[in-house]
Amino acid sequence: MSITVQRSPVRFKPDPMRVIARFFMPGKIDRIIHIVEKVLDMSDETADATLNQILRNFTARHRNITRKFEIHYKEVLSRISESAIDPQKIPYKKKLLIGSYFTMEYSIESAAFFNPSIVEDPYQSDLQPGEKRVIISFRATGEGHISSIVFRSGIIDNDYNFLFEGRSDLVDQPEFVKRHVYEKAKFTSKLREMQIMHDDIVEQVMKKLPDRFIYGDLKARIVECSRKPGLSFTQKKVLEEINWLANAHYEITFSLDTAICERVIFPVSYSESNGIEDARFVRFVDDDQSVTYYATYTAYDGFTILPKMLKTKDFYHFQNMPLNGHGAQNKGLALFPRKIKGKYAILSRVDGINNYVMFSDRVNYWDEAIKIQEPVYPWELVQVGNCGSPLETEEGWLVITHAVGPVRKYSLGAMLLDLDDPTKVIGRLKYPILSPNEEEREGYVPNVVYSCGSIIHKDQLIIPYAMSDQASSFATLPLRDLLDEIIHNGH
Repeated sequence: MSITVQRSPVRFKPDPMRVIARFFMPGKIDRIIHIVEKVLDMSDETADATLNQILRNFTARHRNITRKFEIHYKEVLSRISESAIDPQKIPYKKKLLIGSYFTMEYSIESAAFFNPSIVEDPYQSDLQPGEKRVIISFRATGEGHISSIVFRSGIIDNDYNFLFEGRSDLVDQPEFVKRHVYEKAKFTSKLREMQIMHDDIVEQVMKKLPDRFIYGDLKARIVECSRKPGLSFTQKKVLEEINWLANAHYEITFSLDTAICERVIFPVSYSESNGIEDARFVRFVDDDQSVTYYATYTAYDGFTILPKMLKTKDFYHFQNMPLNGHGAQNKGLALFPRKIKGKYAILSRVDGINNYVMFSDRVNYWDEAIKIQEPVYPWELVQVGNCGSPLETEEGWLVITHAVGPVRKYSLGAMLLDLDDPTKVIGRLKYPILSPNEEEREGYVPNVVYSCGSIIHKDQLIIPYAMSDQASSFATLPLRDLLDEIIHNGH
């Protein structure tokens, strides 16, 4: 294949110094109450000295650590609300001290820093000719393989060099805002799609709710039903899954004084308790030329996969919602960057093996999937999938694909889809454009290169990619050469 691929010397590697302050649950309710009572029994002098020592040790490591202590104190209070402890009698400093005992540091990227996607930054001022400011998202993984979304900002210069802003040791989580109105019919339909149905327990939860309800209404019904005697294990599990779906809708906002490299979207809902995986960001231009950034990703609670979507205009405020419909299944959905004939379009892999395209009137509802690609060549016989949203070129939609071959070796390929009808494949590469070399094949998951989104800068295709699920880098190649190879020598 006559395409020259340049690998960048830039490396993004895991950094154990990047920590957040998480809520820490050391045991059951009795243990929580015991710890709180021990703090309340402290003299004011001992409590003040202990808190002062904690602040000396941790203030420089976190942005507003006392705010975290306050939040965690309130979380503790909500869990022991039926105890004899009177919160009105607790002094402010002891509230902070109680919060500190239920706080732990978590190194968000100590294990891996991988599966990047790249988009044009909303802010493109103060640049030299030929430069483009970009935002790269990564999947960061820490202890227990819990994944989150983190960001880096940088500039691609006129000579395709990558100039990245220095990263900060401070990491900031957003404020968690739950502002969602649910429609009973749609909510119940999603439960059916996820096969979360069991005799009358769903009916018991839903029957007293109005046609449109808020999270607090639903939560109250779940709590009420959970207190009924004689619930089976399966019924209790169904109640957990209903709560899981309810928690899937939320909004988050970062402080305006945070740099983008300081913002982390860490799992905040039950549906994401085991991680946020493989966000595919895309700069979407609507028919009225307004710009919105979407990211499809996979939420995982340890048992069930839930495809979800982030929506933002500025990378400060994010809306989060699950994807609905029979086609919103499995991993690897990637939204097209504009509507096609008045409809949203998305790439998917609903069966986990082949590539599909879906169309919809709504960005978060997907139904019928049309197969466009299946494994053909030896290097892709296990499965194929996409590596992010399609890129629009004059010749068609350029899709970077991934494929799995012998010994579970991942490689990147490419195909071209018709601009007006992306169910029509113009051509696909017979050979991969990127396979793991000797350096890249060693890591947490050997023999894997993977990407969640690329970008075109002038006449070059730039692919950020992960190396064996551990670190990340960039590859660049001439766009014209790639398109010619697909059109003239592809399949």
